[in-house]
Amino acid sequence: MSLKIYFVRHGETTYSKTGGFCGAIDPELTPEGSQMAEQFAATYAKLPWDAVYVSPMKRTIATAKPLCDAVGIEMQLRDGLREINYGEWEGKTVELVKKEYEDDYINWLTEPAWNAPNGGETSVEIASRSSLVIAEIQEKYKSGNVLVVSHKATIRIILCSLLGIDLGRYRYRIAALAASVSIVKFDVRGPLLEVLGDRSYMDENLRNLPGT
Repeated sequence: MSLKIYFVRHGETTYSKTGGFCGAIDPELTPEGSQMAEQFAATYAKLPWDAVYVSPMKRTIATAKPLCDAVGIEMQLRDGLREINYGEWEGKTVELVKKEYEDDYINWLTEPAWNAPNGGETSVEIASRSSLVIAEIQEKYKSGNVLVVSHKATIRIILCSLLGIDLGRYRYRIAALAASVSIVKFDVRGPLLEVLGDRSYMDENLRNLPGT
């Protein structure tokens, strides 16, 4: 058997609906986001789970909780799975950041691997901290299923790192809509992406909600 890590982005928040910068700030799930979490649990509770690793934010904990309750497993919180810290951009709209931080915003779009939001994190820094969690999982679990509940940028950066994709391109190579599921299998040949951004477990109304 091989190890499979299921990467799940948290369910919908008000920021994922609007596309505002939300990393270190900690909004709750919307009612629809909670429905996404419940529907994820209803589908994926059928799998045998070995562990659940979760970013210590309200939105990720609330997303993981229905499945943890259903299968009777305790979530393990890891700071390395937190979302990118957007620094001075936190809580602002894209339009406002473009206006107030024009040059820095363009630099970040061009090369986020090494250019951070003002006072925030680069994708290299996020890859570094999140890789420690992935290494811990690989050390502890040589086979089985492990759930990782994290955030949009963090999951995309982890996937780029595992697949050998330039970290500066994470915004343009990997999609991760609210509550989407991506699966990576680890075997002797290394990580293999089996599923990317799946939301087929949701009902049609949830899948069709606008969001980023």
